Amino acid sequence: MSIARSASSLQLARETRERFVLATEGVIVPLARAIRDRLASQSSEAGNARAMQEHRDDFVAFQGQGSQWISLAQTGWRKALGASTGSAPSTSSSALRLELIGDEVVESNILSSRLAQLIHDKASFELSDLRLRIQHLEGTSELDAKDVLKPETLAKLLVEQWLAAGLSRGLWSRVQDAVQAALIDGVVKAYESANAFLIANGVMPEIDLKSFVRRTGNAGGGAGTGTGGSSSNAPMDHHQGHSSTSGGPHSAQRPGFGFEGQQGSAPSSVMSTSTTGGSPLMIARQRAQTALLSLKRFVTARIGGDAGGGGNQNFAPGAEARASGGGGGSSSVSGGGHAAHSGTGSGGAAAPRAFSRTFAGAIADAEVAYRMAATQFMDGSGEQATLLQQSAVDLRRRSAELKKRAPTTADKATVEIVALMFQAILAEERIPFSARVWFARLQMPVLRVAIAEPEFFGTLQHPARMLIDRMGSCVMGFDAAAITGSALENEIRRVVQVIEQYPETGQRVFKLVFDEFVAFLSRYLTQSDSTQRVMSVAQQVEQKETMAIQYTIELRKMLNDMPVRDEIREFLFKVWAEVLAIAALRYGAQGEQTVMLKRVASELVWAASAKPNRTDRARVIQDLPQLLQRLRQGMALLGIVDEPQEAHIKIIGATLSDAFLSKTEAIPQAKIEAMAERLAHLEDFVSDDGGASDLPLDAHSIEMLLGVDAASIEVIPDAAGTQVAEDMVAWAHELQVGNWFMLDHNDRVNQVQFVWRSDRKRLHLFASADGRSFLIQVGRLATYLQAGLLVPAEEETLTVRATREALAKLDANPERLLN
Repeated sequence: MSIARSASSLQLARETRERFVLATEGVIVPLARAIRDRLASQSSEAGNARAMQEHRDDFVAFQGQGSQWISLAQTGWRKALGASTGSAPSTSSSALRLELIGDEVVESNILSSRLAQLIHDKASFELSDLRLRIQHLEGTSELDAKDVLKPETLAKLLVEQWLAAGLSRGLWSRVQDAVQAALIDGVVKAYESANAFLIANGVMPEIDLKSFVRRTGNAGGGAGTGTGGSSSNAPMDHHQGHSSTSGGPHSAQRPGFGFEGQQGSAPSSVMSTSTTGGSPLMIARQRAQTALLSLKRFVTARIGGDAGGGGNQNFAPGAEARASGGGGGSSSVSGGGHAAHSGTGSGGAAAPRAFSRTFAGAIADAEVAYRMAATQFMDGSGEQATLLQQSAVDLRRRSAELKKRAPTTADKATVEIVALMFQAILAEERIPFSARVWFARLQMPVLRVAIAEPEFFGTLQHPARMLIDRMGSCVMGFDAAAITGSALENEIRRVVQVIEQYPETGQRVFKLVFDEFVAFLSRYLTQSDSTQRVMSVAQQVEQKETMAIQYTIELRKMLNDMPVRDEIREFLFKVWAEVLAIAALRYGAQGEQTVMLKRVASELVWAASAKPNRTDRARVIQDLPQLLQRLRQGMALLGIVDEPQEAHIKIIGATLSDAFLSKTEAIPQAKIEAMAERLAHLEDFVSDDGGASDLPLDAHSIEMLLGVDAASIEVIPDAAGTQVAEDMVAWAHELQVGNWFMLDHNDRVNQVQFVWRSDRKRLHLFASADGRSFLIQVGRLATYLQAGLLVPAEEETLTVRATREALAKLDANPERLLN
């Protein structure tokens, strides 16, 4: 919907966009400099010949076209400002027109979408606040699809102008990490500056978000948190920043909580994903981020309605961390010397807040007391349910005492939310009892971090949240017997104790132990002899097959301009490339056997060429027995023996006979010597990822290759001719070791744990509790994810689910937040 707005409001919206475009335009030149520096650094790095040449080519290409890209991007960005008219989003029939989209367009969209998603993740709060303020000024319900304020617009323009300048998609992919590092902080600051400008001009200094804490539909009773609010089912006024939140932060149905049915309140990225069928990975992330956003909205509305002190403005980074009329925020002291942090937006970590001595002492006392109580629970006897109930009561009591001693309303809210989250974690029955006690001991360290670093509530990437989620995802698949006394439980104990020993280090200690825990998982999940054997086999299969493909490519290049019979070409490409690969794997690339077999390839090419003079024919006759013997020796490495081997020898023999009688021009000896020299150092000319999409794999090849019984390995190779979506492959690459999944394979559903991926990310190993292993090739893994044959055992991470449950309790009893 849209209503008329005053000229001054529309002018202010236009000026905001102009300022945003000017700020982001200023990032392009430093961005180009960062790309150039990255390419210059790579071009001077040592490596194999092909990689070094590629790096030099990349640097030269950007040196030639980089300036043009800067000019095109800046000009295009300024022109894009004219397309942001501030009118309501177009709903014409053209939006529904079905068109065939070329592969190049799709690939470009994927590149720009990745960049846009990262900007969304880093600037979610600032972007959401800015969107609401612009909608308020312009009287619209949503920004136009091409609005310059949308991350998608800038990301798409940068990629399009990159291609227009003559630079390649491959080069963009190789520098995209440098692009992200140089661009995102500047864009986040531009969003912060835009919000600060509007606040300074009196536009919604404190966004009215009371609608976020009302029930809707048939959710039952529960009053809104603010005064003067409309009834829960009344239509919301979008022009005051309100939005209807059906199934939002109050839904008790876990799968749709905070995502399905949301209107307006969700960030634009959430809306676009939900309506266009984005990847499940992206949708899951958006749902999780929306849960955190709902928490922020809820608490902001409560604190904003109940108190106006400086301290309570610092619950979360972003707009709430700024004083009205100012953009940068300021440090203030309230409530017993509790120093507030300066707002930084969600793009960066806020400076840690100092604790008042009284409150810090209370947290430390509670931590020590609960540590002792938890130890007694571990050592005591009795029913686990009773012990857990006692633990929950103790947590609740200590949290209530902490709230009484909290110096600000923000601190009270933080204590309550963290307590509710850990209540949910402690009540999670799928976490074995012994592990739950260690999880519970993290409540006070997490509380300390949440108070000092409010971004804990605003990002999925906070180390404390990531650590709890990663540990939870691992232990929820094991029963109590498998966990108790295990190395995994010991590692969780060590992690918790390290965190407890360094209470003043904030998120740094969480980041340290998170990295250590991930490294531990890689060892722990693959420590059994059977898994080690499967890993070794899989790694060698991948390496051998990848090398065979690379060798085939190089052999094709060598023989491209040589008069070689088709029968010899086919043998070299389909058989001898495999021989060289397995030899390099077994004996080393420069091993004596491998060098000999490489030389056989050039000898065969020469022997199969025309022999117009008597000297060459005499040499063929003399060398033929040894050549045939070496050909048999190489084929035996691949298990080609008996009749299949004789069939190859027969074809080669007939070809050599024809060449012996041919009077045409022979291949020059210099070419044969050059081929032999290149073959001798073949590994210097192949890339690290060449032909990675054509890896053949099956149980028979594993047994034939390495003599390993593959009975316990269920091999699931790529299906021939199957098209795999790029975003599904990306999802497959992002699966985290240790997570549990439900695998539906051949009409049998198995609970499996992801335990290992190969170095080239081509092969993925899943293990079931009954000792079976599933070795899945990446293409097939992507199709299983897409078809729902492999689904995460948990829809959401532990802390996101705990956040939703905390919100449900707060929605039912909002007063408990500050009481």
